[in-house]
Amino acid sequence: MCETAPRPLTVLYRDDHFIAIDKPAGTLVHRTRLSDASHAALQQLRDQIGQRINPVHRLDRPTSGVLLFAFTGEMTRALQETFDSGSVEKAYLALVRGYTEASGEIDRPLRQAPHKPERPARTRYQRLRTAEAPFPAGRYATARYSLVRAEPLTGRLHQIRRHFAHLRHPIIGDTTHGDGKQNKAFRARFDEHRLMLMARSIRLPHPVTGEDIHIEAPLPTAFTRIFTQLGWPAIADQPDVD
Repeated sequence: MCETAPRPLTVLYRDDHFIAIDKPAGTLVHRTRLSDASHAALQQLRDQIGQRINPVHRLDRPTSGVLLFAFTGEMTRALQETFDSGSVEKAYLALVRGYTEASGEIDRPLRQAPHKPERPARTRYQRLRTAEAPFPAGRYATARYSLVRAEPLTGRLHQIRRHFAHLRHPIIGDTTHGDGKQNKAFRARFDEHRLMLMARSIRLPHPVTGEDIHIEAPLPTAFTRIFTQLGWPAIADQPDVD
C-alpha cells in the first residue's frame, strides 16, 4: 500500500535568490536518520520546484510558519550573515497559559545542550488578547489564556518556548517545556493537539537589492478555530484597541 503524497508546500515569496514557504506544523526542516524525506521541508520543496536549495535558518518541528531557503551557497551565507547581524525582524504568535504582562522583554541565558555553556538569549513580547474559558485546567476552575506576539532578539534552541516556560506562561501544546495538565485540558476541550506557536512573519533587507522584504504566513486553521472559540475576532493577532 503506497503512502499518500504530501500536499505541495505553500510558497510565500520567491525571487532569483531565495524562497520562503509556510512550513506546516509537524514537518522537519530537513530529514534525519529517524524521518522520511517526504516529511522534511527541504527535500519536499526541492522536489516540488526542481531546484537545489539550502536552509537559511531553522524552525522546530512542531512550529509552523515562515521558513527561508536560498538557491546558492553564496546567498545562504549572505542571508545567514543578515540574520546574525540582527537586521532580521522575526515575529511569532503563541497561545500561552495565564495572563501575561501587557509587554516585556525576557533576558535569560540558555544552553544549547547540557554540556554547552549558557549563551545570551532575549525575547521581546506583547500581549494581544486574553480569554478565560469556563472549564477546569489543572488546579483552577477556569482556564486563562493569552495570545502574545513574540520577537526573538537572539536565536537559541527552543528559545521562545523556554522563555515563556520560565515566566510560568508555557505555550499551549508544548510537550517538552509546557504544562501537561493544561495541555490535556486544552486537547479535551478544543480537540487540538499541535503546539500553539507559529512564525508569523519575517522582515529583512534583501542582500542583493537592499529592498525591504516582508514575508507573512497566514494564520493556520487551528489558530483561527481556537480564536473563534475563545471569542476573539479574525484580527486577533492585532493589538487590542481598548
